[in-house]
This record gives sequence, structure tokens and C-alpha cells, in this order.
Amino acid sequence: MSTLITGIGELTTNSEVTGNALVIDGAEIAWVGSSTNAPAADDRVDVEGRAVLPGWVDSHTHLVFAGDRTAEFGARMAGKPYTAGGIAVTVNATRAATDEELAAVVRRHVAEALRQGTTFVETKTGYGLNVADEVRSARIAAEQADEVTFLGAHLVPPGEDADTYVDLVRGEMLDAVAPLVSWADVFCEKGAFDYDQSKAVLQAAAAKGLGLRVHGNQLGEGPGVRLAVELGAASVDHCTYLSAADVDALASSDTVATLLPACDLSTRQSLPPARALLDAGATVALASNCNPGSSYTSSMAFCVTTAVLQMRMSVEEAVWAATAGGAQALRRTDVGVIRPGARADLHVLDAPSITHLAYRPGVPLTHSVWRRGERAS
Repeated sequence: MSTLITGIGELTTNSEVTGNALVIDGAEIAWVGSSTNAPAADDRVDVEGRAVLPGWVDSHTHLVFAGDRTAEFGARMAGKPYTAGGIAVTVNATRAATDEELAAVVRRHVAEALRQGTTFVETKTGYGLNVADEVRSARIAAEQADEVTFLGAHLVPPGEDADTYVDLVRGEMLDAVAPLVSWADVFCEKGAFDYDQSKAVLQAAAAKGLGLRVHGNQLGEGPGVRLAVELGAASVDHCTYLSAADVDALASSDTVATLLPACDLSTRQSLPPARALLDAGATVALASNCNPGSSYTSSMAFCVTTAVLQMRMSVEEAVWAATAGGAQALRRTDVGVIRPGARADLHVLDAPSITHLAYRPGVPLTHSVWRRGERAS
């Protein structure tokens, strides 16, 4: 079944193709161009002057969880600083939850994101922190998300020795989880894992054939960016506190700087230096970091709006970062773009241009969404 979409007021493709019409054929984009030259199709949809862009690519979420951390959020708003230790609260609740309870949480958040234009989602393990619970987290994530990342090195469980736990993560736990995931990540941060521990985990994951990601430079300047670039990681995520050397390292590498502004607002930290990264030539992505502790939002539009209004990114830069940038952070070429052969993931705004995402902050602007060629809303 093919569908011709016409009446596009503004088409953002993130590719070399341009036009005001496109054809979906099955799960892919078949054609893009001028409506006057449009090929025949089985169906036709007129979007009546609305803007069309690729679906959001959310390259950083933590959706396999149970429990609630509202009290922690309230304490933070009252002045208590954010620390990595709150993760342990979610670990306890996640371990106690049933498989179906965890699956329902993931389904609910994926559906919530889809209604807002997110058509491609990465999510992580990391709230199990033992072999059995990390394996079931990976299995549940793989049933719902597009990409799954192993984050056994999220936090050292309370009462355990850090080096002994690292040996478990890069040994038995990695062996068990690796067949279910594509990526491995580590929280390289004060209060979590240091440079040597993080490197040991990532090198073991690379030897298993997994792609690499790093949580780094969230709570202060540290070795996360350096480690990510050194090991050729696809992305280093957070990048809230960067030295000039960190910016230069990212600009001269293929490692994507994934910025998570909703997290920084929720933890009352500085927003990341997006302008400095872009001006230096680094590749920047935006993601939601949806999780119950530090960034409980699935709204990529909110992240884009924040990037424009508070991080000095242009609308075009922010939309690219939330679509094509997220795809690059996942080493994908088939999403985050509109071109023949790409996945038919489309986000139609109830507005004539993408500028309205920042011009009308907080206003729900998603009119309709296609995912894999199927109209989802």
C-alpha cells in the first residue's frame, strides 16, 4: 500500500532531497519531490500546509523501571543536590516488580513518546544490577524499543565492592546480556565508576562486538569525554560540564555529544555548552533521558524548545540534533532523515514551520505521526 502525502507547507528532510510531497511505500519512503511531479499512489493524504519532519530519534532513555521518586524530586527542588545514589531506590523497586509490570511501564512510555512524534527509541538496562535482573531488563526492553543498551555499570549496588562488581559486569553479566543488546554503556562519574573501571567494562563489551556509549561529564568535569573519544564510542551523553580540551576532543572525533537538557533542568544544574560544541564542529544530538529520577519526560519537543530558548541553538540545529543527530549517536542512517530508502517515520506538526516548536513553547503541536509507514496518530 503506497500513500502520497501532499500539501506540505515546510518539509525538513535532513538530506539532499527537497520538495513539498512524498510517497510512502510499505515501511519506507519511496519518493520525495514536487507535488507537480508526484507519482501515482494507492492513497493520498493532504496535510494542508503543515510542516513535516522526520520522527524524533530519542537516543537516550531508561524505560525499564518500577517505583516512584517524586520525593527525591521534591527534595531537589527544595535545594538538595542531585547525586547518583538515587538510582539505588529504583533498583530496589525494579527488582521487586514482575516482568509484566516492567513491560507495561516500557509500553506506556513508548506509546506516550510516539503520540508526541518520537518514532525511534533507544533504552537501557541498568536498574537490575545483578545478572538475572539485567537479563530480564534487556529482554523486556528488546520487545518494545528499537535499540537496547546494556548499562550494568550504572551504579555499584549498595554494600558491594566496586572492583568485584566491575568484574561481574564485564564477565558473567556481560556474557548473559550480550545476545540481547546492541550497545554497552557505563556511568563514568564521581559516585559511580572511575576511568579505569569504566574502560575495563567498555573494552570487554567491545570484545563481544557491542557498540559503545558513555554517560559522562554530568556532575562535573571528568574523564568521560576523554574515555569515549579514546575508545571510539558512538556517543558520550550528558556533557554538562566540559573543558576546552573536551570540546576540542569531541570536535575532532566521530563521537556524538548527546545533550540531555531536561535532565539538567530537573537536577538544577547548568545547561550544556551546546553553542561551544557546535561552533567547534562537534556533532550534537538531543535526547530526553526519560527516567524516573532525574528526567521524567518523554517530550523531545520540550528538549528542542529548551535547546533553542536557553542553549542558543537555532531551531534548525535543535531539530537536526533531535532527529539526524540522534540517529548518528546510534550509528543509524535509515532514521532521522526523509529520503528514498529511509524508514517512513514522519512527524506532522499542527503548524506551518518547525520554528513554531520554539515560538510556541509548551503548546502540543503534533498533528499526526507515521512510524514504519503506518499512521500511528
